[in-house]
Amino acid sequence: MSFLIATPEMLATAAQQVASIGTSLGTANAAAATSTTGMLAAGADEVSVAITSLFSAYAGQYQALSAQAAQFHQSFVQALTAAGGAYAGAEAANAAQALESGILGVVNAPTQALFGRPLIGNGANGTAASPNGGAGGILYGNGGNGFSFTSGVASENGGSGGSAGLVGNGGAGGNGFMGGAGGAGGT
Repeated sequence: MSFLIATPEMLATAAQQVASIGTSLGTANAAAATSTTGMLAAGADEVSVAITSLFSAYAGQYQALSAQAAQFHQSFVQALTAAGGAYAGAEAANAAQALESGILGVVNAPTQALFGRPLIGNGANGTAASPNGGAGGILYGNGGNGFSFTSGVASENGGSGGSAGLVGNGGAGGNGFMGGAGGAGGT
């Protein structure tokens, strides 16, 4: 059981918040750069110059590392934004499929009850339990493909492909296993 709850709106908000963190860090790094990389030696002696040089080199390395972290952060924000968009698209597609499935269920119910075959839609592919492909819709639909056996201890014939509707293609017959005959293709 999953305890994760995510919505496209939450992902978009998270991406905006992560982007604002990057902006704040960029501002802080820019402010630190001027005071750390441009240090002046406290005195004219060699020790002061060496210490200042050490701190300036350290500050330069920090700024280089900070620039790499900013690039990674920007890539992360882009990936998070893209994930939110993809998730929103998937949610919209799920809703559309549910609506389409409901409408096709209403349209196909009478013909399914009378003829054992839908009016519109593709036939189901064969399975190990039922190797023959299902017939496509009477008006429109492709026949399901026959099942191809790939394991077992005995010879198995491939399932037959399902018949097509008025408009559509018959399903492909399944392959035989260990010398079994291949299934006939649907018409």
